Amino acid sequence: MPGQVSTTSSSASRVTQKSSSQKSKSRRATTASAVTVPDEGPSTSLRVRVCEVFNDAQKSTAGHRKLAVSLRKIQEECCYEPAHAQRQERKEFGEDDFNVEVARCVIRLIGVKKSEAVGDRIVKFLGLFLRRASDKDAALIPENQTEETQSLLETPSTRLTSHIMSILLSLLGSKEKVVRYRATQLVAHIINSLDSVDDEHYHLIRMGLSKRLRDKEPMIRVQAVLGLGRLAGNETEEDQEDPGSDNEDANGLLQKLLEVLQNDPSAEVRRSLLLNLPLTPATLPFLLERARDVDPAIRRALYSRLLPALGDFRHLSLSMREKLLRWGLRDRDENVRKATGRLFRERWIEDCAGSSRPVDGSAAEQAAAPSLDSLLELLERIDVVSSTAGNGIATEAMKEFWIGRPDYQDAIVFDDHFWDALTPERVFVARSFNDFCKEGENGRFESMVEEKMPEVTKLAFFLQRYANDLVNCIRYNNVLSQGEQEEDTVEKEFIVEQLLHIAKALDYTDEIGRRKMFALLRETLAIAELPEEITKLVVDVLRGVCGSEAAGERDFCGIVLEAIAEVHDNLAPDEPVADNEDASFHSARSELSDNTPTESRPRGNANTVNSDNDGVDEEKAIQEIMINMKCLHITRCMLENVEGDLQQNIHLVTMLNNLVVPAVRSHEAPIRERGLLCLGLCCLLDKALAQENLSLFLHCFTKGHDALQVSALHILCDILTIHPNLVTAESVDPALRKSVYKIFSKGLKAFHAPEVQSAATTALCKLMLTSVVRDDELLKQLVTIFFDPATKGNAAVTQALSYFLPVFCHSKRGNMELMSAIAAGVIHTQVNVADEMDEEEEAIGINMVGNMLIDWTDARKLVVQATAAVSGDEAGGKEVKAVNGDVHLVLADSLLEKALNHGCSSRLPQAASSSNANNSLVGEERKAVLTMLGKLYITSNSSVDKLQAATDLATEAIDAKIAPDATSRNSLSKLHQALTRARGEVDSVRPSVEDQAADQTVAENGLDGDERSDVEETKMEVEEDRAVTQPQDTLLEELLDGQDEDL
Repeated sequence: MPGQVSTTSSSASRVTQKSSSQKSKSRRATTASAVTVPDEGPSTSLRVRVCEVFNDAQKSTAGHRKLAVSLRKIQEECCYEPAHAQRQERKEFGEDDFNVEVARCVIRLIGVKKSEAVGDRIVKFLGLFLRRASDKDAALIPENQTEETQSLLETPSTRLTSHIMSILLSLLGSKEKVVRYRATQLVAHIINSLDSVDDEHYHLIRMGLSKRLRDKEPMIRVQAVLGLGRLAGNETEEDQEDPGSDNEDANGLLQKLLEVLQNDPSAEVRRSLLLNLPLTPATLPFLLERARDVDPAIRRALYSRLLPALGDFRHLSLSMREKLLRWGLRDRDENVRKATGRLFRERWIEDCAGSSRPVDGSAAEQAAAPSLDSLLELLERIDVVSSTAGNGIATEAMKEFWIGRPDYQDAIVFDDHFWDALTPERVFVARSFNDFCKEGENGRFESMVEEKMPEVTKLAFFLQRYANDLVNCIRYNNVLSQGEQEEDTVEKEFIVEQLLHIAKALDYTDEIGRRKMFALLRETLAIAELPEEITKLVVDVLRGVCGSEAAGERDFCGIVLEAIAEVHDNLAPDEPVADNEDASFHSARSELSDNTPTESRPRGNANTVNSDNDGVDEEKAIQEIMINMKCLHITRCMLENVEGDLQQNIHLVTMLNNLVVPAVRSHEAPIRERGLLCLGLCCLLDKALAQENLSLFLHCFTKGHDALQVSALHILCDILTIHPNLVTAESVDPALRKSVYKIFSKGLKAFHAPEVQSAATTALCKLMLTSVVRDDELLKQLVTIFFDPATKGNAAVTQALSYFLPVFCHSKRGNMELMSAIAAGVIHTQVNVADEMDEEEEAIGINMVGNMLIDWTDARKLVVQATAAVSGDEAGGKEVKAVNGDVHLVLADSLLEKALNHGCSSRLPQAASSSNANNSLVGEERKAVLTMLGKLYITSNSSVDKLQAATDLATEAIDAKIAPDATSRNSLSKLHQALTRARGEVDSVRPSVEDQAADQTVAENGLDGDERSDVEETKMEVEEDRAVTQPQDTLLEELLDGQDEDL
């Protein structure tokens, strides 16, 4: 046990800095000159003992605890008076001597690079020793003295820490990145190892590490945020000074770290902050938004480390829970999706089960037993009603839950009590479990469905019961117009929807159950008050019940048309039909105006009709619109489930003539738009009908509003996909084909309507990938839009083109050649766009555009290579050799012709250059075009004529001296050398082939008839083999050009 603190000191404790009169030329000398090195002096026994400890500590971390105890004993010998008088003579060194020796070892660490593991071991050992020494010193201080003094008491360990900190803080601003890194690392590790730091160094540490937040080296910024993250947790309100102050420390430290978390370009810095910032209400929103970080490691760390350690997830808001699940389960990285699934099924369900959570946020030692109540609460906490509709996430979350929790699979029971008291959460558990079992691989869970789920007949009774409750509630609300029942209606609708989803996946081989379900669906479909979403599900289930054969499809159409008639009879007013009025119940009132349906009556009758009649007429008009809208919705649902020929189904022909065509001719905009959708679905079933109405859809796009234009584009895309001969056949009217292309061109230019532009882009990409549309101007427009800064805010367009352009080019050689033909025009257009932009706007660099065009036209990246270009390597894999390089030769020709165009030469006078500015290549365009030439793939396995043409153009360009700078000249020279080398290889091969042919002819002349016939057969076999090895795209053309009737 040490005694009192020693007061002796040694003259050797003074730290001096070596003065250097000469500048060092080596990096090591530069590093050493930036470090404060103590005076070595003569070697002492204390130095030997301290160095031995540090020497052993750098070898392995396994013995650090034992070495920390040894170093602590040395410190006690130097800093404390011996407890026994007989050991008084052994004290040779004081506290200052010990501090100097430790600091000497620390300084030697400053110059060690990050790649050296010994440096990290010493850092860990130093932090361990300082924490252990501080704890030992604190234990020696009396408790009454600790209570009387609120500030940090001075001990040998605090003085050692202050001594080391004073050295390290002076090195934080060194010019050497290694010195800054080790100094920042040591400071950060020390303050994370200790419980407290004295006030004298606290502000200096905070200021020094705050400056390192702006260091150019990411590894230094990482260490800075590790240290400041600890300080930010202790920041008080007094530290939040005036944000308008010029002082760098005026802004709060926490605010600085949050800014770094959002804007630092280094993923490692952001990840360190994510895991080290304090979890407070102020920082939580910034931490959770890292779920959308561009780095997958950060997103994975959020779901696997931060959120499990956050505590009970129920403290998060409902919207934040839904966002976290949606972002995580739909992440592009598989590890992030797995981490989100584990979080949902392991941590969140345990929070609802009430199991105790460890302090560190790790998984509980023993999971709670499966409980239906816990699962229901979990679904309630994510608002299953809202998160299931539309693009909700509840379905995907429950799929991950069932996959990872086999104990819940076995424990769940769907008995009669479960079905008698259905809630939104209960019915969703049943629906998600049924979907999981049905979608299992190889039907491994089919037996579980048969065991736990009710049979078809029983489910039909449950569906009838809850559907009747829903209809009664809707009718009650319509009569009383009370808002109190709205929530009940939403929940009842959800229950019926989930039951229909279950019914959609059932097996209807049981004839009794099938008939019961058939009768129920037929009766339910005729209910006029049924919501549209439930109507759609009823039609889908009815289609499955009727069977997939042609007879079942005809029965399905007939039943739906009967239901439509009953819906009309239930909603239509009881009034006689005039002789001159259309007897069909489906036709719309043509006398009603488009904008003011009640004001389009003749002006002479206005004075004779009283206000009561006006109200009745308006009510009738609204009711008739509702009739047609409901009938058209059922029709659309039916057409989406039909695949047969329209003309072969009398029910479809009747529906087309009596319902769809009058709706399209209606003066009411809602009816007309819904009828247009139904007509488009009918056109998919009949080519002749599609050809007749193609001009109608073109007219709707030209004259319609944004929503109608989007619908017209979708219809046109579907029609051309199913019936591509409408525009690809040679007999097609060129004016019609031009009109179709013009529609897509106008849609691509609709920058004022992002929805129209994204719809046109997506549709055109699909048609060009399937070779239905093949036009160089449209392709050029797509590429231009992809690089246009105006489309930066339209994520749908950018994402679609990011996928389409490389896939389109690398799928077929013909597509790649088409891209190479428009490359020069794209470069010219991008230069003009960049010139017309404002200084504040940022455009994509021309060099980047050129690099992407070269990548898209690189023949080596074709998915389907020619047979002659593919061979096997030694490992048995595929290796591409001798790829035909004609594509880049075509690109080289177009670029060289553009560069040699009149007025582009740098030797022309300024006036001539200015007068031909629209047709010439100037400035950045010339440099970009010539720079691209040096990156082209040139090979001797190309067309001789194209090689010769490209060589002539390159020679002409060099003679004309069109290259404005050294980089352009080098690229042009590199192209010329590659072309010359390829031409030489071709010329060297051709004479040898001709000589072999001549020798073979002479030899054949000396053969008799039989031998000559054998030679002829051999020639034919060789020619056939050579024909097989010619470049072919047969497989891909069959995949892309073939008509798939199932689309």
